[in-house]
Amino acid sequence: MNVDEQVSNYYNLLLKRNAGEPEFHQAVSEVLDSLKIVLAKDPHYADYGLIQRLCEPERQLIFRVPWVDDKGQVHVNRGFRVQFNSALGPYKGGLRFHPSVNLGIIKFLGFEQIFKNSLTGLPIGGGKGGSDFDPKGRTDGEIMRFCQSFMTELHRHIGEYRDVPAGDIGVGAREIGYLFGQYRRLANQHESGVLTGKGLTWGGSLVRTEATGYGCVYLTNEMMKAHGEDLEGQRVIVSGSGNVAVYAMQKAQELGAIVIGFSDSSGWVSTPKGVNMEKLREIKEQRRERVAVYADEVEGATFHSEGTIWSLAADVALPCATQNELNAEQAAMLADNGVRFVAEGANMPSTADAIEIFRERGIHFAPGKAANAGGVATSALEMQQNASRDSWTFEYTDARLQQIMSKIFKNIDKTAREYGHEGDYVIGANIAGFKKVADAMLAQGVI
Repeated sequence: MNVDEQVSNYYNLLLKRNAGEPEFHQAVSEVLDSLKIVLAKDPHYADYGLIQRLCEPERQLIFRVPWVDDKGQVHVNRGFRVQFNSALGPYKGGLRFHPSVNLGIIKFLGFEQIFKNSLTGLPIGGGKGGSDFDPKGRTDGEIMRFCQSFMTELHRHIGEYRDVPAGDIGVGAREIGYLFGQYRRLANQHESGVLTGKGLTWGGSLVRTEATGYGCVYLTNEMMKAHGEDLEGQRVIVSGSGNVAVYAMQKAQELGAIVIGFSDSSGWVSTPKGVNMEKLREIKEQRRERVAVYADEVEGATFHSEGTIWSLAADVALPCATQNELNAEQAAMLADNGVRFVAEGANMPSTADAIEIFRERGIHFAPGKAANAGGVATSALEMQQNASRDSWTFEYTDARLQQIMSKIFKNIDKTAREYGHEGDYVIGANIAGFKKVADAMLAQGVI
């Protein structure tokens, strides 16, 4: 049986066993496509059912989350934790609270997390979790009661040497605080390393809030340098307006770029003279308003409820919102409008067809498993600080983050060249992330 047939058989079996999970199918398909190259050169990676084991989570948890709102009404949500692979270390990955969450979404995120965590070079495995609970419009009391109910079940399955969740969409410092408080109550111990993204006064790490956005920009700059450019003077567009997008914008402008547009689910804002970061952070972090408010209050900014941010003429695009937000038509639009570099700040924001357009049109593209690894890397640095009862300065932690993102880019660049696909950072990231995990799995036996 040739390599194509092998991989096709793996994928067809996965489709049968995981019906109705398109995002998971998409994530696995992309990786398996890259692994054809590995299996042709290093066929021993097909031994001992390694590929099948890699695509099957070690454990999938689904549980009921009942909670009471401020009016006394009972609600029942569904909670998830997928512990995907622990060959390199304890499961590590965020919790997402959003109405779109289902098992397939969590599995796709957990599968991506395996390779992302591997690329950091730190001893962490891959996992992900969350709930279909929507924190928007809920009071602090309601969010607290939901988080306490969620952790009442989850606490049985996590620990600093077992599984270390963090935040994601809908889970920020407030939610992590409520989750940690309930864990501490139930475990009857102050186990700082069980969650990351904690408050700075009780075990959190400086730079953690900024890390995913900063890391995306650090890697983008490294990719641009490899092609004789950098961010100085470049026009950048960023989708999203959460932590990842906000801090990507901030770091891009610190490195000399001009952020000419950003968005949220209500529309997008054009900012031809750059973004007033102080005003944007006030609107998003303190007032929790939509991006239209920024356009109302900042001269020269324009809000658009129709169309797409990807229609702006720019040099660099950073999709930082959510999965599959950028399709083939929009990818072609980016190419037509002069974009030469794309780096994913979100998890799998570009569809498979969009990535093909990037390849065909010569756009340099860094996938999320490499470009947005800064968040989990800094979470692992928080774990180090917790383990040593230490607290590092912002400057020291930021320097560590820059080093990690630089190493990630150099690794995926080198790997792509070694396997005959120079400049294809999707293939480089998939293979580099895979090989480290695969070597550990082979060494540890069939488990």
